[in-house]
Amino acid sequence: MRDSSGLSRRAALGLAAAVPLAAATAATAYATTTIGGERLARAGIQVSGASGLPEHLTARSWLVADLTTGEVLAACNAHRRLAPASTLKMLFADTVLKKFERARTYKVVDADIADVPAGSSLVGIKPGITYTVEQLWQGVFLRSGNDAVHVLSHMNGGIEATVAEMQALAQDLQALDTHVVSPDGFDHKGQLSSAYDLTLFARHGLADADFRGYCSTRTADFPAGGKKTFQIQNTDRLLTGAWGMKPYEGLIGVKNGYTSHAGNTFTGAATRDGRTLLVTVMHPKSGGNGVYEETARLLDWGFGKGANAEPVGTLVDPLSAGGASAKPTRKAAKAAAGAPAAAASGQDGGAPWGLIGGAGAAVALLAGGALALRARARRSAGERAAEPARETAGGPARETGAAAVVETAADPAVESAEADGGGRG
Repeated sequence: MRDSSGLSRRAALGLAAAVPLAAATAATAYATTTIGGERLARAGIQVSGASGLPEHLTARSWLVADLTTGEVLAACNAHRRLAPASTLKMLFADTVLKKFERARTYKVVDADIADVPAGSSLVGIKPGITYTVEQLWQGVFLRSGNDAVHVLSHMNGGIEATVAEMQALAQDLQALDTHVVSPDGFDHKGQLSSAYDLTLFARHGLADADFRGYCSTRTADFPAGGKKTFQIQNTDRLLTGAWGMKPYEGLIGVKNGYTSHAGNTFTGAATRDGRTLLVTVMHPKSGGNGVYEETARLLDWGFGKGANAEPVGTLVDPLSAGGASAKPTRKAAKAAAGAPAAAASGQDGGAPWGLIGGAGAAVALLAGGALALRARARRSAGERAAEPARETAGGPARETGAAAVVETAADPAVESAEADGGGRG
């Protein structure tokens, strides 16, 4: 059936579907949640009232926040879901740290470390040696030891029980971008978090004196069997000054991470002149000290020009502490598509919103035309049934229109960890 305009219904449907899915989905990729405020649901750099953000940042997402007030001073793709690597150990500590007294002793057996993934970062725990809980946590925080995580998890009732508790705590903290698969942060399919969530985990942990003490410890003596010990050093290069990095003035911690799949991740906290800032950086350009250098530059900005920044969001309180529930929503999609992400210092970390808006309008117009043509075709031909729904990679879609494209296309914000052997963690 062909309309007088010469555009068939099939052609109209084809044109609507031909608009790049990336353009359509980019409008909603960062509008999947409004936790912390609508600005944080947008793509790209978000900042107000302050200039001078560092140029040439390569991280896929980052966030700068005030620890005390919870105000987010600036962010880029704050809710983008990425593989967290060992920064997920902050949530593990938030979950398990207060379960056992520091002086409690535990003799490790083979089963406690039999399920540590090959290629993991290790502190060097051996079966048959007795450790204090304090030493196990030093292994977690200083060496990012997956063996220490697994021992503590087995003390806590097992890996599955610990993962379930971590996921429950993430929900209470309103860290809804986070999906926990393993307690150690090692590469597993579907293990995800975000710069926003990791910052929540750090803020929650730093309220605890033990957490704060462990993450700020530079070196410790670790049992080697009998009366022997060996020294372990914190892998946080901003804390220790290792690998050519200068120790950052006032740095508290908190946790770094790396896997071959996830790349580098880091959440750091520093205090100057009575003010403590949190910075999370996820997946910068690989190699060297990039994750630490970009963190340091963002901290410098926060303590400097960022002091004049107007908040673009907030770190929400846990539900159990009276935090207001902010349910995930996609209602902000259209608003986000029509509101360009703030650009600063010549850096555009977001999607080309003008193009997206145009693409969305084109889809809508084409979809409307297709619907009109179909209606006329039904009237003239007496169609009795709707055309079967199209199937896409994301699942069944409605027949046509921008909404169908948005609902079924894969979310580019979700970059799941596909590798099970990514290394270190």
